[in-house]
Amino acid sequence: MNLDDTPELQAFRRELREFLSTHLPADLRAKVTGHLRLTREDFVRWHRIVHARGWAGASWPTVYGGTGWTALQQHIWDEECSQAGAPIIQPFGVNMVAPVIMAYGNEAQKRYYLPRILSCEDWWCQGYSEPGAGSDLAALRLKAQRQGDDYILNGQKTWTTMAQHANMMFCLVRTNSEGRKQEGISFLLVDMRTPGITVRPIHLMNGEADVNDVFFEDVAVPVENLIGVENQGWTYAKYLLGHERTSIAGVGRSKRELRQLKQLAAKRRVRGRSLMDDPVFADQVARLEIDLMALEITVLRVAAESSSAPGALSSMIKITGTEMQQRLTELMVKAAGPGALAYDTAFLDGHSAHSLSGDDEAAGLVPAYLTCRATTIYGGSTEVQKNIIAQHVLGL
Repeated sequence: MNLDDTPELQAFRRELREFLSTHLPADLRAKVTGHLRLTREDFVRWHRIVHARGWAGASWPTVYGGTGWTALQQHIWDEECSQAGAPIIQPFGVNMVAPVIMAYGNEAQKRYYLPRILSCEDWWCQGYSEPGAGSDLAALRLKAQRQGDDYILNGQKTWTTMAQHANMMFCLVRTNSEGRKQEGISFLLVDMRTPGITVRPIHLMNGEADVNDVFFEDVAVPVENLIGVENQGWTYAKYLLGHERTSIAGVGRSKRELRQLKQLAAKRRVRGRSLMDDPVFADQVARLEIDLMALEITVLRVAAESSSAPGALSSMIKITGTEMQQRLTELMVKAAGPGALAYDTAFLDGHSAHSLSGDDEAAGLVPAYLTCRATTIYGGSTEVQKNIIAQHVLGL
């Protein structure tokens, strides 16, 4: 979709492309487009390059050091970064906890945390899910008991993405067990270096361990790390989830993957002809492209019409975007054929120049496919999103 309908937007896109062509390191571009594994250092390096240009806070207002870009400019930035093969800016700080701090934090919290998020001095993780409190998040049981100037935390979080790298966690805790379960939740900022915190990796079927169990044993968190009002954390959590679910859709990344899918299919020969000449496969690709265009229009409409979390619309976007990512990776594996089957850990980690299968372009596709099996679960499962839509849109 061509969004450059004004000279100003055309100039803006040219500026972004020039920056990406001159500042995006070639090794990072190769890792992203080749579906290889990125390290913490890879993500931090790119974040700091973008921060030096003043663009790390692409969605932030200028008063907090952001760009002040319009929703359309932010969309173009995301699209150009994705098309160029740039790593994502880790969302837990910039896109998740930062909007909560801006909206509900006190002035001291804003002054301290927001600059550190922009500069990537702090790496954040999200302490939401627990055993028995995943999609039913309000059932969480991590207890935070007030003792003087501290909350004392005891319990567990699970599926905590990138906790092994994080020095900070934004965390939902149980501060009151009486009444409705949503009414006894508070939102705390937790220093991961505090004594009593243990992080244990969960090994996934894609071969990675980027999610973790996090255990809390008599962990003291200063009361000054409370966001907003005690027992009002459910309000802040829902505000954050609206931002998370919209960003999970990943329209820019899906457009890049669609381009790669077409390239793979054009090169694949089946019974003497290109796979893109197969009418069944071509129909699947065409349907996917049409659906992606419709999703992009919806994302733009939501961004343009709402300055706050878009409620049930974010659930619609999350469902469609994540299902689309799954369809894309399924078709990419199909297009790559047998070359995608070899699981070469050394190549994926960058320790080998070429994959064992001899097809470097296909070697990272199965791990990407396996990773995308989780997209319809994390950030609120598809079933939960459908319930939200039914309640808030259909009144059921």
